[in-house]
Amino acid sequence: MLNDAVAYYHELLNDSELAGSSLKLLDEGLERAKLIFGGRRLSPYLRPHFVSEDDFTQVVRVCETIWRAIEKVKDAAVADESLLDELGLTPIERELVKIDPGYRAVSPTARLDSFLTESSYSFVELNGESPAGIAYADAAYEIFAALPVMQRFAERYILRRFAGRPLMLKVLLDCFAEFLGRKPDRAPHIAIVDLKGMPTQKEFELFREYFESQGCSSIIASPDELEFTDGRLHVRDFEIDIVYKRLLVNEYLPIMKEQPALLDAYRARAVCMVNSFRSKVIHKKALFAVLTDARYAPLFSADERETITGHVPWTRRVRSGRSDYFGEDIDLLPFIEERRDRLVLKPNDDYGGHGIYIGWNTDEIGWDEAIHNALANGDYLVQERVPTARETFPALTPEDTIEFVEQLVDLDPLLFNGKVGSAFTRLSSNELANVTAGGGMVPTFVISKR
Repeated sequence: MLNDAVAYYHELLNDSELAGSSLKLLDEGLERAKLIFGGRRLSPYLRPHFVSEDDFTQVVRVCETIWRAIEKVKDAAVADESLLDELGLTPIERELVKIDPGYRAVSPTARLDSFLTESSYSFVELNGESPAGIAYADAAYEIFAALPVMQRFAERYILRRFAGRPLMLKVLLDCFAEFLGRKPDRAPHIAIVDLKGMPTQKEFELFREYFESQGCSSIIASPDELEFTDGRLHVRDFEIDIVYKRLLVNEYLPIMKEQPALLDAYRARAVCMVNSFRSKVIHKKALFAVLTDARYAPLFSADERETITGHVPWTRRVRSGRSDYFGEDIDLLPFIEERRDRLVLKPNDDYGGHGIYIGWNTDEIGWDEAIHNALANGDYLVQERVPTARETFPALTPEDTIEFVEQLVDLDPLLFNGKVGSAFTRLSSNELANVTAGGGMVPTFVISKR
């Protein structure tokens, strides 16, 4: 059904008038909705990603089962220093993790990056600290749904879309109520906090506009603008109840001593921060090493273990010594050296595709150097290759023409308090389907035949 749907959509684009009017509306919509990332079109494609209802039901089931296992890792790590060692938390990160955020959820908002093929569904990473794309996806849904080609397509197919911003606001309000221990007696003031000049600034503006439309006064602020006085966190005369933290811990640590207001208010329980510093526990990519290591299998239920085995790639910290590969005892470093055609090396705590070595794209000398660099760094992972998804998309050229190109298709379900509530898809011509590294995104529509 999906192949037929895509073929029909592409056939519709053969109508030059329909394609031209759709392209014009797409460009106008991207500009109006601020779907710009670092000065470029965020969605340079004239088709969204389509997923069948049956496939998306599987995606939801798998994601929510994996999430229950992830919550168990967080609970165990907070109580067990050795597990924090395995995850690779630094001493200062451990101090931050010990601070109780005032609510139970480790990451009320999260994103699981995955590949859905005809025969498999596999995760590659979790963004549990500050997932971007929620508001961008909402805006993209509205733009694509209005395109003439989509309206013609909808005459033959039922389209289901998502709305992430209402769910994000509900998460903030639910966390705040749990933080207070009661229902708030007024609409809280929300600060969206990140460094100045981030490429996601436009998304912050989309969130601020939505929060304010729902009666919650909002402001976009950087850590240097925050002040903590008389028991309140504020920006000038704007007093803050909730911090929607888009600031990464790695970016805050170097400035924390000079700009301590956020930490001081959080430590004093003067503000509800979502996601909290505790989310660092599961944001480490070594989370997948814990999930796939037999030593930690007793943490999980039988259903969770089965789901992990079927959908989470085998992952280990890069270090000398013995390990296991699906029950087989191995000497880890020689194993990595010999299996480069099916392994990836990646830093435990980075984003944007930085520092990743893809074994099957690397010769023997380059792979040996990569292993050496990973060992010298001391905080690298090795992860098994997963089946990746590729599809042909109508991409927009700089000359505003359409060129059909094969793209890597990274499906990114968005979780809100452990439930899948939205999704978008990242596309790329190379192995790193990453917007920061130069890819693009499109909305994900769940479809069925009329």
